[in-house]
Amino acid sequence: MTDKVRIDKWLWAARFYRTRALARDAIKGGKVQIEGVRVKPGRTLSLGDTLSIRKGEEEYVVTVDDLGDRRLSAPLAQEKYSEDRDSQARREAAAEQRKLDYHARQDRPRRPDKRQRRQIVRFKGKD
Repeated sequence: MTDKVRIDKWLWAARFYRTRALARDAIKGGKVQIEGVRVKPGRTLSLGDTLSIRKGEEEYVVTVDDLGDRRLSAPLAQEKYSEDRDSQARREAAAEQRKLDYHARQDRPRRPDKRQRRQIVRFKGKD
């Protein structure tokens, strides 16, 4: 275990991003903050740092528990951090809301497609 690790390398090893380049771009874009402050990709992490990570519509608030910089399997990578309970509850509530919104959009009537328009024309007897 190392006592210093770059934040972009840790985010990659903890499987928040697929590549270090994506992690670096997210950090530069302000999507990753330590203790509410924007940082640079070369910033070193220490145990107990609180990170807020925005990925799309989801926001994670995690505390660093392990400074390992090796990319391991997903279950082992989740042991590198502990997520805040409020953060987890917000993410789950947002996911449930997205699911409900999706189902509501599916139930909405749509305009008829080409086949249905032809059936309507035939039914009405118009040429």
